[in-house]
Amino acid sequence: MMKEFCNIKGLSDEQAQALFPDNLIFLGYRGSIAHGMYVPQNDPMSIDDKDLMGIFIAPIEHYLGFGRLDHKEAFIDEWDVVNYELRKFFNLLLKSNPNVLSLLWLPKKHIVYQHDSAKMLFEKRDIFVSKLAYTSFIHYAQSQLKKMTHFNFDGYMGKKRKELVEQFGYDTKNAAHLIRLLRMGIEFLYNGFMQVERTDAEELLAIKKGQWTLEEVKSEAEELFIKADEAYKKSTLPDLPDRDSAEKLLMKMIKKYYEMND
Repeated sequence: MMKEFCNIKGLSDEQAQALFPDNLIFLGYRGSIAHGMYVPQNDPMSIDDKDLMGIFIAPIEHYLGFGRLDHKEAFIDEWDVVNYELRKFFNLLLKSNPNVLSLLWLPKKHIVYQHDSAKMLFEKRDIFVSKLAYTSFIHYAQSQLKKMTHFNFDGYMGKKRKELVEQFGYDTKNAAHLIRLLRMGIEFLYNGFMQVERTDAEELLAIKKGQWTLEEVKSEAEELFIKADEAYKKSTLPDLPDRDSAEKLLMKMIKKYYEMND
């Protein structure tokens, strides 16, 4: 699979080995590409990487011995990749982590690789659907709201992003994330479906490119926070994910991958 991926993406063997762990069972786009909000690097406003998320099965000693491998992160050129070991991935799903939960509704065109053992996870994604998403999405949105105006130039920002913040007076990328997270969370609370590829991508891109004022972003966010509260109260989703079913699925996937008998 690794060599196949190198050919598709034009990566060298060495780059692929650095980006992806062994026993990868799923790989798909996340972030701006998945949401339809990617700004190509030749655009003066671009500060986007090409983000990928993978899921891998750890070596057997991770489950039956003393080994431990939870995740692997790597950044090479424009590629920003995070890979989660399957049990770690499940734990994040059970917490309704927005970035991880979204992967279960990723459109097929954004799936790079999928092993047979990963298919049952997507077939059973509804066991992770619950009102707990309200807490996680609101938390992440509040974090983006804070970063939007209380940015730390010594932290995650590159030179170009700092220049854009100084130009517009706020972090437009955080602003776009803020509005997207709130809208996705509201939709999910009502219908239990994650609209990853955004139908409002054009509007979100306008925010990302600084075409909204800070006041307009704050006003929209304030209204969405209220709507999120209403969605939570009206939601018919289960209060919590189905942990028992998740555990059974996790064991089934690991056994299938290693061809273990019950």
